[in-house]
Amino acid sequence: MRIVIGAALAVFLAAGQALAVDVKPAVVYGTGGKFDKSFNEAAYTGAEKFKAETGIDYRDFEPTNDTQGEQALRNFASRGFNPVVGVSFAWTTAIEKVAKEFPDTKFYLIDSVVQMPNVRSVVFKEEEGSFLVGLLAGMKSQTKKVGFVGGMDIPLIHKFECGYAQGAKAADASVEIFQNMVGSTDAAWNDPVRAGELTQAQFDQGADVIYAAAGASGLGVLQKAADAKKFSIGVDSNQNYLHPGSVLTSMVKRVDVAVYSAFKDTMDDKFEAGVVALGLADGGVDWALDEHNAPAVTAEMKEAVEKAKAEIIDGTVMVHDYMKDNACPF
Repeated sequence: MRIVIGAALAVFLAAGQALAVDVKPAVVYGTGGKFDKSFNEAAYTGAEKFKAETGIDYRDFEPTNDTQGEQALRNFASRGFNPVVGVSFAWTTAIEKVAKEFPDTKFYLIDSVVQMPNVRSVVFKEEEGSFLVGLLAGMKSQTKKVGFVGGMDIPLIHKFECGYAQGAKAADASVEIFQNMVGSTDAAWNDPVRAGELTQAQFDQGADVIYAAAGASGLGVLQKAADAKKFSIGVDSNQNYLHPGSVLTSMVKRVDVAVYSAFKDTMDDKFEAGVVALGLADGGVDWALDEHNAPAVTAEMKEAVEKAKAEIIDGTVMVHDYMKDNACPF
């Protein structure tokens, strides 16, 4: 798995021109919208990086429901686009169907797994990055009460929440953790008003740091925290800049690298089917520190989180993966 991430992060080296012209990439985003400043926008950033470096354009589509997503995947494949990237667990069934119909097309699925000879599935160890930001939340909290607002109520988002809870408890075993989900349908990814309401309810219970893992809905969490002069934690993209001083950190998930790698590996004839799982050791997840949040992160916090990161990578600290047993012991 390190080979895949390494190729994506390496300095671009042009492949043969004849091979490059055969690449016709396409992206189907999740239903939260391309410019959600989080998950989908990270995918867009990766596609744009590839375009800037190679001069090869791509097509993309923003579906608003599952039916549109499947139609877009099929439409791109039928028009000769290759590779076709599905940016969401929501496209699992759709890619199973469409990849079978177009066996010569290379498909990439982000955040879920389809075992087919023309599909590469890219998943992340979100629990590892979430542990780190949970540790920071537990150390930063003055009330010893922290919160989590997830998007759609699915195992993947509970995976974020469970890693966060483990990290917060590692900071202080007495920390209390509140958690809410925005909803149980695709609309949960794009409802910042509801997310803001849940955030306020957690503040009312005493939370003073809240982690948002909710796509575009998470923007409501970050805004509410800034208004209340409390702390939020961003997700997927580095969201520290959105409310400098209020966003404690962001759990960065390198969806941009996954999309860039999908395009470039196909162009370089390096496509391999199977599952790639990216964690801290691969640079697939991390915590974000920059000029926007540095004043809020003490030297003690930074030392603790870097120590935890090293211990997770070397196996000293094992972070529970909610999706292995659909349970969280923390």
